[in-house]
Amino acid sequence: MAYKDDIVKRVSRALSIVTEIFQDFAPGAVGVEIKQGGDPVTEVDRTVDTALRKLLPQNGEGWLSEETVDDLARLNKQCVWIVDPLDGTKEFIAGIPEWCVSIAFAEDGKIVAAGICNPVTEQVFLASKETGTTLNGNPVRVSTHRSLDGATVLASRSEVKRGEWERFAGEPFTVVPTGSVAYKLALVAAGQADALISLAPKNEWDIAAGVLLVEAAGGQVATLDDKPLTFNREHTLVNGLVAANPFLLKQIHKLLGRLEHSKAGAN
Repeated sequence: MAYKDDIVKRVSRALSIVTEIFQDFAPGAVGVEIKQGGDPVTEVDRTVDTALRKLLPQNGEGWLSEETVDDLARLNKQCVWIVDPLDGTKEFIAGIPEWCVSIAFAEDGKIVAAGICNPVTEQVFLASKETGTTLNGNPVRVSTHRSLDGATVLASRSEVKRGEWERFAGEPFTVVPTGSVAYKLALVAAGQADALISLAPKNEWDIAAGVLLVEAAGGQVATLDDKPLTFNREHTLVNGLVAANPFLLKQIHKLLGRLEHSKAGAN
């Protein structure tokens, strides 16, 4: 327990320090580049990444971050930090307060401590399996809503714009387009939404911290095809994601299976 407490304290301290970094950057007033693949990156992404690399890894711990060239030596490490220094860069650039810093600590492929911070909304989420999930120091739990009827489901704003959510038209739940997937997972963990469905592949750094937040708050997270998640793999892409309490998770997977079957039948 003391070991995990120390890791959570390191996460909390790092989030506090990098939150101060964001005070020096204003959305819309930072330089933006387009990475290979089309995603934007800003000076603040790289500044926070550098700060976290200095603050977090110790004693041979590995490192995996969106803004650092991947060193596959991490595969030989028992303990690895999995970090997204700014998840939701598009929202940050646009001045939409749905972005965050995401930090996770993996041990033998499982996330054992994590934290997510949204500096704009002043929300700090911390978690370990032993201590549960907290929001600004107060314990939180996932929603107890047991039916998709009337549920609030968070969706990627980009996926909605691309028309990928048209398949859910007529379903009995409310779809709320939201930015950062890490932040969406944190909101589900805190019971501020009932579920998350992410239709597009995500990288480990996008979801690692949020997965533990949800699980430590009594929820479950699985891939779109209902497989468990492991981390610090050679290939970091995950085939979509579902997060909710156990009752809703089962219903969502049944819905996804039904929609996929209908699609196959139509073809």
